Amino acid sequence: MATSALVTMIALFALASGESVTPIQKVLTMMEGMKAKGIKEKAAEEVAFSTFSQWCTDTSGTRKKAIDDGAAKIEKLDADISTAISDIEGLTKDLAELDEDLGRWDTDKKAATDVRKKERADYQATHTDYADTLDAVERALIAIKKMPDKVSQAFIQMDIQKAAKAPLVPPEARHALVALLATVAAGPLDVEAPEASAYESHSDGVIKMLEDLRVRFRSEKTNLEKEEMSARAAYQSIMQRLSDQIELATQETGRATKQRATRKADKAEAEGEMAETQRAKAEDEKYLSDLTALCATKSSDFESRQQLRAGEIEALSKAIEIIGSKAVKGSGEKHLPSLVQVGASFAQLRSSSPALQRVAALLAERARVLRNPTLAMIAQKAASDPFEKVRKLIKDLIVRLMEEAAGEADHKGFCDAELATNKQTRTNKAEAVEELTAETEKQTAISAKLASEIADLSDEVSELDAAMAKATEQRQEEKAKNADTVEDAKQGQTAVAEALSVLREFYAKAAEATALVQGPAEDAPETFDSAYTGQGASSGGVIGMLEVIESDFARLETSTEAAEDEAAASYKKFTNDSNEDKALKNTEMEHKTNKRTTTEELLVSTKRSLQQTQTELDAALQYYDKLKPDCVDSGMSYEDRVKRREEELESLQDAYKILAGEELPSLSEMKSEQIKA
Repeated sequence: MATSALVTMIALFALASGESVTPIQKVLTMMEGMKAKGIKEKAAEEVAFSTFSQWCTDTSGTRKKAIDDGAAKIEKLDADISTAISDIEGLTKDLAELDEDLGRWDTDKKAATDVRKKERADYQATHTDYADTLDAVERALIAIKKMPDKVSQAFIQMDIQKAAKAPLVPPEARHALVALLATVAAGPLDVEAPEASAYESHSDGVIKMLEDLRVRFRSEKTNLEKEEMSARAAYQSIMQRLSDQIELATQETGRATKQRATRKADKAEAEGEMAETQRAKAEDEKYLSDLTALCATKSSDFESRQQLRAGEIEALSKAIEIIGSKAVKGSGEKHLPSLVQVGASFAQLRSSSPALQRVAALLAERARVLRNPTLAMIAQKAASDPFEKVRKLIKDLIVRLMEEAAGEADHKGFCDAELATNKQTRTNKAEAVEELTAETEKQTAISAKLASEIADLSDEVSELDAAMAKATEQRQEEKAKNADTVEDAKQGQTAVAEALSVLREFYAKAAEATALVQGPAEDAPETFDSAYTGQGASSGGVIGMLEVIESDFARLETSTEAAEDEAAASYKKFTNDSNEDKALKNTEMEHKTNKRTTTEELLVSTKRSLQQTQTELDAALQYYDKLKPDCVDSGMSYEDRVKRREEELESLQDAYKILAGEELPSLSEMKSEQIKA
């Protein structure tokens, strides 16, 4: 059925054209051309889709890798953030424990100091009691030993009474001294020599007791002083240990505080980088999803189109085989020539003038309605020119308009594709230029900030070096000065101790001396009533002052040594803190220098990309300027031109039908006729 319809169509075309070419030859030529065109377009489509498919594969792989890299980076950043949080929590806990230790150690220092003050006060009170008791015992011994002699009764009573009242004298000794004191008070001591032995025998037991007490009290006083020295040494050891612990804890607190601040900065930087990575990964995932959908749709469309094209080629091949077969070809040779003759008779009928008049009227009316000068010109020629000339003119115009329509359609497709591609390119490149410009400005600002921070850190390191150098110089001067002061204090103590030794030895001997004894004459003038023992009273003031001076020298030595220890500890702490701060600043400066180097390299790369993208954007803009004259409507739109041409074609086709009395041949047939003519 399809074959008979095709043969009928070819026969009608042969009637209209009036050519001697047989319909079989004509249709075979047409189908061969269609088949060749189909094969060519199918191959071109395969090549184009192969390129597209390769692009899908490459782009999909690139995006998947970017997504995998982003996921790995997010995982690493998440681990870094978790580690930073753990470090911060650990450091916060350490700082709390250090604060607790510092508070406890400060309390221990205060408690130890309070205990030491109480011990010192007790020692001083007890030591005074021993000193006073020893002094009283020694004076009582001296007084009792002088009892056989004719000495002042009041003087003896005073020394014995003082010894009896001494705070550390035991009760039995106190009773003995009181009894002796009562004996002395019973009568004058100016006895004759035979009675002296009686007094000596009475006082021997007291003297022995006092001498034992003197030995005992001296030993106990020495033990008390040793205990005080041990207690003081223990206190100093405790205070030194607590001070060292506090110093180390303070240093550790500073280090932990700085490290915690660093980890907080690391955590904030990692969180910012993670947010940016998550955003980029989400964009890549969306792009990959859209790409997958697009490539799947294109692949499905391609398979359908290829199947359709293959079916078309197969149908054409089969049709060619059928038309070229002996049965069809024989029928054509038998019947088609008579159709050509009929066509010739039809051509003779078209030479009548009423048809030209109808064409002229039709075209004139259409020219008026459409305001088309071309139709008006043909209408004028139809009224004056011969039939065949008008028919050829209309046919040529139809051919030209159809060629223009086909060319303009191709041009329109080309323009639409190029404009769309160019617009997308301009948009993408403009956005890329904007992003790269912003990134360049950002990296420039970061680099400038890092340079400023590096310069500040370098200045701070220089200031630390200068401060440590100055502190070292001051420490050396202070140490030398303190050493001189301690040496002077020791020499002063030695000299004062020698002076005290001389004076104490002299006045001790002078106290035992018996110079002039008062005479018995009652009528003798008043002179003195006691033995001369030297300037005992005034010497006590001198000795006391020398003891104060000695204690001042001792205190100067102790305070200077304490000040030296404190200054050395402060200098050590300052040096340690400064070295730690310097190390941190050097590390930070190295980190920032490396970061700035990376930033500068990234900035160079970004500027290079910006320059390249800007060049591509400029090229796209220049190409758009080239497209605008031919592709951008500057007057009548494409749709209006198509409509106007279709109306003109319709008018010419109507005119041609009037002249030819049949349907217009195809464009390829009319062009073939023109070539033959």
